[in-house]
Amino acid sequence: MEVTIGSGSEIISQAQAIRYQVFTLEQEIPKELDLDGLDESSIHALITVENQPVATARLTVNGDGSSTMARVAVSKAHRGTGLSSKLVEAVMNHAQKIGVCSIEIHAHSYLKDFYERFGFKYIKEVEIVGEHQLIEMQHNLART
Repeated sequence: MEVTIGSGSEIISQAQAIRYQVFTLEQEIPKELDLDGLDESSIHALITVENQPVATARLTVNGDGSSTMARVAVSKAHRGTGLSSKLVEAVMNHAQKIGVCSIEIHAHSYLKDFYERFGFKYIKEVEIVGEHQLIEMQHNLART
């Protein structure tokens, strides 16, 4: 397993392919909602297993030091193996390293307990995407 953090066209293309499988095909979320125009200005985390991309997440950093983690996706065959935890940890570590002060997420409501384990705090219910209720959560990072 290898974790890569970057913003080049190759990592974006691999991330979008995973997201297409997970969000568009499995969760039936329209592709247009996934492709929101923020990929090129964001940082992407990509996990590969045996040189195959299997998990991804995106971090969009704002000018004030806040950020949004989004598009967290793990391919079906690799769920339940701890990759999502490794992915979130990698994004959080990178965010802290580059001076981000907070990370906000809009996660599926059933993932509330998962994100709380990383220190995220529940804020409120937000939009429904497809048939999925999302919740807003936030984590303030310690300054190093």
